[in-house]
Amino acid sequence: MCNVGTIDKIIRIIVALGLFTAAALTPFWWLAIIGVIALGTALMGFCPLYTLLHLNTGCKAKVN
Repeated sequence: MCNVGTIDKIIRIIVALGLFTAAALTPFWWLAIIGVIALGTALMGFCPLYTLLHLNTGCKAKVN
């Protein structure tokens, strides 16, 4: 299963890197947790929230 497209993955990786930087430079350590989630969904190509919202920016939907 995949529902995260290439452009979406790139954006998520950039956002994750920004969140890691912000977490390192500020007292808001919890930003790193959000960064891990963003990076994880980008690397897996799957976002559970997209499933709940019926969104798909990547893979073609299966036709049975």
